[in-house]
Amino acid sequence: MNQVRLITAEDFADDCPVSLGLAMQLTRAEPDVLLDLLGDIPEATRANLAVWLYGRSHTRETGVRVAATCEGTSLRRAAGLLGNQLYDLSRRPYTTSSYGTHGGSRRQVSLGGSRGSDHAFA
Repeated sequence: MNQVRLITAEDFADDCPVSLGLAMQLTRAEPDVLLDLLGDIPEATRANLAVWLYGRSHTRETGVRVAATCEGTSLRRAAGLLGNQLYDLSRRPYTTSSYGTHGGSRRQVSLGGSRGSDHAFA
């Protein structure tokens, strides 16, 4: 007989370099609080954490912020070429994500069809 096991957050956190609780605190923290939370974490662990966070779409922004607290050599040791890219990205001026926002010049699309249309479809 097969047994069903519930999947929990811990199942996805096996390779997280810090405790899952701390990782969740970091992702919810305001930027100034984030720096305080990172203060006691060694740089090598912060670099691994930055890579781990950046690798997940919902924590990517936090990963960049954590990477900003690391030297380039630490990020390169943690992730090679990705570490280089993460270092460069973390040194750029912050811009908000455009994902999910509507641009002013974009035309809205309606799936309801045209209201004034008298066309019959065969």
